[in-house]
Amino acid sequence: MSINSKYPALNSTKELLNEAKKSILFVAERPEIVMERGQGMYLWDTDGKCYLDFIGGWGVTCLGHCPEAVKAALISQADELINASPSYYNKPMIQLAKLLTDYSCFDRVFFASSGAEANEGAIKLARKYGAKFLKGAYEIITTRNGFHGRTLATMSATGKEQWESLFAPKVPGFKHVEFNNIDSILDAVNANTCAVMLEPIQGEGGVYALDGEYITKLRKICDNLGILLIFDEVQTGMGRTGKLFAYQHYGIEPDIMTLGKGIGGGYPLSAMLAKEKLNIFEAGDQGGTYSGQPLGMAVGLAVVSEIINRNLAMNAEVQGDYIKRKLQEVSTIYNLKNIRGKGLLIGFDLPEDKGKEVVKECLEEGLLINSPRPATIRLFPALIVNREEIDKMFEILYRVLSKVL
Repeated sequence: MSINSKYPALNSTKELLNEAKKSILFVAERPEIVMERGQGMYLWDTDGKCYLDFIGGWGVTCLGHCPEAVKAALISQADELINASPSYYNKPMIQLAKLLTDYSCFDRVFFASSGAEANEGAIKLARKYGAKFLKGAYEIITTRNGFHGRTLATMSATGKEQWESLFAPKVPGFKHVEFNNIDSILDAVNANTCAVMLEPIQGEGGVYALDGEYITKLRKICDNLGILLIFDEVQTGMGRTGKLFAYQHYGIEPDIMTLGKGIGGGYPLSAMLAKEKLNIFEAGDQGGTYSGQPLGMAVGLAVVSEIINRNLAMNAEVQGDYIKRKLQEVSTIYNLKNIRGKGLLIGFDLPEDKGKEVVKECLEEGLLINSPRPATIRLFPALIVNREEIDKMFEILYRVLSKVL
């Protein structure tokens, strides 16, 4: 008996949803729709309904859905080499590493498959540095409301209050301090500190950016104490904020930077970048079955090249400024507060805790947005978004805000 005859096609949305509820492990509340295809800024479900996507796969589909560059890279590389094991170099691995180091302040790259995995690598590298140069220091200072991933170590690094007791006991060695508060950093630093790790813009925390004076002072503190500064740019990297990397807004250089989401344009890919002084791992200290896998490397090379060649960071800056101007124009009408963000990572606050309701109503109207906190709306569309698509988004959003508020 063939697989196809034993497992007949699930054609209707009802059949698909019924099977999903039986066979998929519950980890999230999902709406009663099944996404089937995408193109550019749009998604379609199995009933043919169209959605304007201003979530962008949680900041992942930076080139939009099903971009030609990614399709071409997958087809071409699949013809050549899909996997050679992490024991060997491969051509697109070397090319992508060169591209990333050429366009950043870093010298070395480690490739992985997810942002959490890249952040795990950064944590390991910081602790290796502490063991070698700081008399065994292992503690890493992170920030409240920061987000670094869903592995046990990255959840321990994450500053979400509701996660404090989840999956206890947590991995020790993390101190959470107030974001943008230099005194809280000074109070937390001790002989066991090896690094400070933070996001340039707290995405899941509500779209709050680092203050320029704060990060300048923090860089000096790290230099004076010989501890590392780690930027988690899983969400802010790859043109999202109007620069190729968010650290470039601040006139400082981190010692380690992590990338994810947009670097693969929808393909699972991430990277940890470090300065030459941190090329200190010994053989076997770090690795991964899919680290530097040729197929992923070819996709990453295509995506990063597209972002650079098409100057999509500039488009993110221009279109992001347009979105913020449009929000300011109606801020008094809907009592919107604290319009903020850089590039195409934008947040604003509602006058009431109705974020989930706004998201639900927008979904019904064919618009995908996100509410990371009860009264906060977050917009982070693909870097290719244009003014016409933004205006269409606002038509729906205004209609929903008028209804809900």
